[in-house]
Amino acid sequence: MSEVTKEKPVIELPAESFSRREDRELALVPATNATPMSMLAMAVQKGMDVATIKDLMQLQKEWEANEARKAFNVAFAAFKAESVQIIKGVTIESGPLKGKKHADLFDVVSATMPALSKHGLSTAWRLSKDEKDWMEITCTLSHAAGHSESVSMGGMPDDGPGRNAIQARGSVKTYLERYTLTAILGLAARDADDDGAGAEAKGMPEADYLAFKKKIEAAVTKAKAKEAWAEGVKVCEQLGDVATANKLKADLLAHATFIDNAAKAEKVSA
Repeated sequence: MSEVTKEKPVIELPAESFSRREDRELALVPATNATPMSMLAMAVQKGMDVATIKDLMQLQKEWEANEARKAFNVAFAAFKAESVQIIKGVTIESGPLKGKKHADLFDVVSATMPALSKHGLSTAWRLSKDEKDWMEITCTLSHAAGHSESVSMGGMPDDGPGRNAIQARGSVKTYLERYTLTAILGLAARDADDDGAGAEAKGMPEADYLAFKKKIEAAVTKAKAKEAWAEGVKVCEQLGDVATANKLKADLLAHATFIDNAAKAEKVSA
């Protein structure tokens, strides 16, 4: 007995009623491949009510967003398959890590941008918070299809020795741009003489963190506490240790609050 091949059902819309070629093509869409756009075209042609058309337009937006998200994931997976290598190209000239190397913003950007562009990806930064004592940078990774994802990180102006107010803000801005970029891309820098597997950033030893914390808490003024914090954060930056930098930030804010409360209590008692 011969098999009867069933044709795919077709949405019956009179194609000649559409003026545009694209719409005439949508008028003969296999029901199994129907998209929100094809259903929207059918709804408009059949004169359905405005509420139904609005629902279909919203459905189309959600469908497009989901397709863009899937395209983003495919592109990002392809980017990761490129095995991008960030080489530490800057030698530290002072401080406890003098002589060692780290990757600056240029190293990260120059290593990642070609592979990102190859797969339709791009990055951008924006200053999402700009206060006197706190700056926050948001890094956004976008795909040509429209989907994007972001990560944010904040810090205090790096008013180390020899820096004016603008340079202090510029220093922390560059620092935050570098770490938000590597964070959203899931990358870490390695030494040029590494074995090629990529070196993970080593965190600050717990004893060193506790020493910086003690120095912050021993400060009698907020300015001195901030100096101790800046010293610790500088080491965290050189090590690529974001977690400890955040802990030191919390320690600084807590001690600043303690100093403020102590000053208020002394004023009241006086």
